[in-house]
Amino acid sequence: MNENGRQIRVLVVDDHDVVQWGFRLLLERQPWVERCLAARDAEEALQLARETKPQVALVDLFLGRQSGAEICDELLAASPQTKILLISGAGRISPAAARAAGASGFVSKDWGAPDVLRAIRMVGLGMDVFEPESEPAKAPLSDREREVVSLIAAGSTNREIAEALFLSPHTVKEYTSGVYRKLGVRNRAEAVKRAQSLGLIG
Repeated sequence: MNENGRQIRVLVVDDHDVVQWGFRLLLERQPWVERCLAARDAEEALQLARETKPQVALVDLFLGRQSGAEICDELLAASPQTKILLISGAGRISPAAARAAGASGFVSKDWGAPDVLRAIRMVGLGMDVFEPESEPAKAPLSDREREVVSLIAAGSTNREIAEALFLSPHTVKEYTSGVYRKLGVRNRAEAVKRAQSLGLIG
């Protein structure tokens, strides 16, 4: 039960099955959780929000083609009473940006279970939950990797990047693979979009 003596419904919106499974496994064990639902994309999330009216929605900040921040308005239109927590393992969003998107807080996938549960309960009670603004965000990319992503964003090929940075095409390919791995993306377009979202490139 929450502090008002009521159970809450929680919607998890993430396109990774393992993440969905982890959150559901954690939440379904809590006596204050009535039901935990999961959606892989915005369309499924909006349908579930309209049907179930969850008290809290955990929404991945990087959700396929559409960012979690972008679907906040749609979720709130479908279920106005729902409080949204943005979640991410690749970076963090500023409190101001999260609030502007309509979210009530941010949860890192690196947080321990007690902190995640505490954040969900607090948001369910109408409070905001953010990491301390004084804590600096860790840049997931090295300076060289940022240079590579910036050139990718400019439309450069691997060979052109190699010439610009005085590297071999093979080394550029290794840097690109490292960028994909660190940002959790699969192609150039996703890498650029995520790096821009994290403020790693202009």
